[in-house]
Amino acid sequence: LIVHLLLLLVHQKSKFTPLGAISLDSDIRYLMNFAKDRIDSPELKSNVTLCRACPSLARLNQITLLMNVDDLEDALDLISVSKRKGNWDLKLDDAKTLLSLRVDFEGAKVNDLLQVDEE
Repeated sequence: LIVHLLLLLVHQKSKFTPLGAISLDSDIRYLMNFAKDRIDSPELKSNVTLCRACPSLARLNQITLLMNVDDLEDALDLISVSKRKGNWDLKLDDAKTLLSLRVDFEGAKVNDLLQVDEE
């Protein structure tokens, strides 16, 4: 449900400031902690295991990480390192769309920087 709401924001072309990205991060951390508290399973008490068990939460976590980068080079590093570790399934087109929602990132620079082959 939350992933669908966030995608709705994307389709409405809502913009994010760096402070808005921090607020999103806070909300998602709260949501993940809430889920961990409600799930009575010792195997799902870390964010990593929770994200592996729930792909929607994993995607939401990736979106949050991406929206909170300080600059576009950090976004590229985040995607590259996470892909190598096997912890990233967000498509580059989605990443471009999301990063373009940040008011402090120019859309043309986002497109130029994220010209990486999908694996």
